[in-house]
Amino acid sequence: MNKASKIMIYTPSEAELYADLIRKDGYTSVCSASTPEEAEEKLQDTEILMQWKFPLHLLEKPAGKSVKWIQSLGAGVDDLMRSTSIPEGVTISRVVDQFGGPMSEYVFAQLLYVYQDIARSQVAQKKKSWQPFVTELLQGKTIGIAGLGSIGKEAIRKARAFDMQVYGLSYSGKEAHLVDRHYGPDEWMDFVKDLDILLLILPLTEQTRHIVNRDVLMAMKPTASLVNIGRGHLVAEDELIDVLRTGHLRAAILDVFQQEPLSETSPLWELPNVYITPHMSGPSTKERLGQYLLSNLTRYQNGDALLGVVNRKAGY
Repeated sequence: MNKASKIMIYTPSEAELYADLIRKDGYTSVCSASTPEEAEEKLQDTEILMQWKFPLHLLEKPAGKSVKWIQSLGAGVDDLMRSTSIPEGVTISRVVDQFGGPMSEYVFAQLLYVYQDIARSQVAQKKKSWQPFVTELLQGKTIGIAGLGSIGKEAIRKARAFDMQVYGLSYSGKEAHLVDRHYGPDEWMDFVKDLDILLLILPLTEQTRHIVNRDVLMAMKPTASLVNIGRGHLVAEDELIDVLRTGHLRAAILDVFQQEPLSETSPLWELPNVYITPHMSGPSTKERLGQYLLSNLTRYQNGDALLGVVNRKAGY
């Protein structure tokens, strides 16, 4: 590749912003698109597609046959893995090592809110009511982290700062040495039974879809909490709702859902032990993501190994 190879930036918003950033680094053939119509019009001769929510069926058309590398603008690639439109020879990569800091801060901000019962203090303040109470500590609690990639490793580091016991579950076992106990994909029941907090950061694959179902949830302690910052479809949502209605589980902290935006009719909005945020735990700043894209472009140009290459068999 040289800096004249055609690059398309596709995202429903801010595509031209990223395209301009890449042009400023000397790449001379960069286009942007924000709609399927624009993408189809400009796709011809594109070698590199940097995208988020690209209409993948366009890759089946003659204009899409020139694409050699697809760079996702996010960490998740489950939509790409499900697609039958991407030829086997096309390299797929995702964003890695960008979200560990903000996502782990989100997790512990939410946990502290719940266990320190900050809402109770706020209510008392509004009433000008002086009523001291004893809060719970994260110290000494056991957190189980399902998914030990770059985000999981940062969550482990922060959990250690709170003097927590850390269990981990992963499919590769490569990072088993980082946790106090490690479990494999066939050991979910043993993994969750002693946890105070279950944190989900797994990628979505056919093996992990609805992996947290009624049986797993009921195997958890009634006082345990669930945190999902991975993918909405990791959890069987209807079964989670049923379990929460029984009073089982201390809290469910949910940043991702099976359908987004979450429907106004979803019971999750009104359940008292549910804490909802609109898929905001992993913010991607334009500056950081832009530098990541440029770094991977340089690697591609020089023939070096790309960051975040997806293993199609594993699905992430």
